Amino acid sequence: MASTHASKPSEQDAIAMLIADHKKVKQLFSRFDQMKEAGTDEDKSDVVAKICNELKIHATVEEEIFYPAVREAIDDGDLMDEALVEHAGAKDLIAQLEGVDPDDDLYDAKVTVLGEQIDHHVKEEEGSMFPKAKKANVDTYALGAKMLKRKVELKAKMGISDDQHDGETGSKQPRKAGTK
Repeated sequence: MASTHASKPSEQDAIAMLIADHKKVKQLFSRFDQMKEAGTDEDKSDVVAKICNELKIHATVEEEIFYPAVREAIDDGDLMDEALVEHAGAKDLIAQLEGVDPDDDLYDAKVTVLGEQIDHHVKEEEGSMFPKAKKANVDTYALGAKMLKRKVELKAKMGISDDQHDGETGSKQPRKAGTK
């Protein structure tokens, strides 16, 4: 796949989109860390709901769109398999967090471990997978268009509006982690 870099303002590079997601989630984890001692359970729950929703959307677009294209273009099945296993571990912790309240004994620990797992995953993607995808000339703009469309679909399905998620962390979510 040839890489195209002449883009319209509405187009976005898939790797840039994923890196922006990584930064957003890192900020949310930092915000949670600040709340561990002084934040209310409701505030913590709101931030964790944002983290969980962001990660679910991010993982879905990677697994459905980005990873298959990269797997086809690079010769590193182990890297791609590890990424999927890391996603499975994160999904397990997300499910646990969505099933408990912030006053649960292990709540903070689960959020912390999830953050550590995500940090490791991000380092592997940004340090190895993304450079390999670029070197293989994966068409990251075509993927970015598909991923953006899918993200919009997922947000709509989850009842999340862009003003609740894109770039800011202060708005309320329609559903808090810890409630079903």
